[in-house]
Amino acid sequence: MIPSASTALEIAILVPLVGALLIVLTGKRPNLRETVTLVTAVALFGVVLRILWSLRREEVIEITLIEMMPGLSIAFHTEPLSILFALLASFLWIVTSVYSIGYMRGNNEQHQTRFYACFAIALSGAMGVAFAANLLTLFVFYEVLTLSTYPLVAHKGDEKAKQGARTYLGILLATSIGLFLPAIIWTYSVAGTLDFRPGGILEGRLSGGLATVLLLLFVLGVGKAAVMPVHRWLPAAMVAPTPVSALLHAVAVVKAGVFTITKIVIYIFGLDFLVEVPTERLLVYLVGFTIIAASTVALRQTNIKRMLAYSTISQLSYIVLAALVLAPLSEIGAAVHIVAHAFGKITLFFAAGAIYIASRKTEITQLSGIGRRMPWTMAAFAIGGLSMVGVPPTAGFVSKWYMIAGAFQNDNYFVLAVLVIATALNAAYFLPIVFRAFFDTEDEPPQKDHGEAPWPMVAALTTTAALVLLFFVFNGPVVDLEYGILKGPE
Repeated sequence: MIPSASTALEIAILVPLVGALLIVLTGKRPNLRETVTLVTAVALFGVVLRILWSLRREEVIEITLIEMMPGLSIAFHTEPLSILFALLASFLWIVTSVYSIGYMRGNNEQHQTRFYACFAIALSGAMGVAFAANLLTLFVFYEVLTLSTYPLVAHKGDEKAKQGARTYLGILLATSIGLFLPAIIWTYSVAGTLDFRPGGILEGRLSGGLATVLLLLFVLGVGKAAVMPVHRWLPAAMVAPTPVSALLHAVAVVKAGVFTITKIVIYIFGLDFLVEVPTERLLVYLVGFTIIAASTVALRQTNIKRMLAYSTISQLSYIVLAALVLAPLSEIGAAVHIVAHAFGKITLFFAAGAIYIASRKTEITQLSGIGRRMPWTMAAFAIGGLSMVGVPPTAGFVSKWYMIAGAFQNDNYFVLAVLVIATALNAAYFLPIVFRAFFDTEDEPPQKDHGEAPWPMVAALTTTAALVLLFFVFNGPVVDLEYGILKGPE
């Protein structure tokens, strides 16, 4: 029986929670536990597809669970951007679950039941963020996502992992409670509502200077977007297992951050209002600085995962920058880059984890000649890296094309300069790795003749690498979704 649209929206949030409970109950039987994980992930994706079908038929889905006072409620609804985020997170959960089975078993990880259960709870938080009808609901599930991923970052249990997890939790809670929550309260005090509405809710209610301060509170308060100087949690969290890094960087956490900022720009402030706020350009400079600075730091890293972490900080700010350019094409670029970065960065982290499982190598300098031993893994890494640079025929080229076109629309030459410089820096730290892997000779032979990582890991990373290439051609649905947001109701 196919659920109704409103029921499907409720199920989307409940399915991962039910899955987490079943994972705990089947924890002593690994095969059954992992089957539950995969079935839950597939079920969630199916439910999100049902919601997409309703959206395509122009059905409006709105659910209010609790209304505390007028304009203040826990409520959910669907709109194009929410569907995009939900589809991305739910689909990549399937791929990451397959990868995790190979990784967790191949590395003989402890506390695997806790790992899968927390992962499921995190996906419930991501669904809540995706379908939140207002800022209050989004804030609640934003915090659920933070708290449920803390045990994952601390998974290894050693002092380094605990310290990284404390930094992760401390920064994200400090920014959300100290900056994000006050911004939400301020918004409610001036607008009388927190609902996401086409065109925004703040126009005519704040002066330009106060609007800039409020936007700054939001941008820095949404710490998951990792705009400097609130970015340190991201490299600190690299102590986590690679599947967790994939969750943080591609599936849910950082995507929740840039998704939130994009929603705030479009549905709380509104593009027309922000265009009239000249001091908004200060935030463009801050985000542009983050892109260049993070790329420069990434260029100096020798550890693979730390390099990818700083690359993520830079790539996330591409999305924030595109949203702040306030041109229709750049807004499309922001949405497209959410998908392009997800596919590319999850491929890179999957490859890094596969390298570690197969050869125990974690440093860039150790990768000489490894492409001949792990051709599938390093070919996938090359595709992911080229997408981060923005080279055709990869997904990253499409999003950068729209960003550049948006910058030309607004004659924003600062943004153009940032994109050009950052692209050169991206090439400077990704291309030498690919050259080293395939064209250098190994410095010293491995102790054993290792090959590829376990097949579930290779299957997952080749799938996501294929998606990077396919999205170069089949990006129309995402562009159409974003165009529907910008066009607004008839």
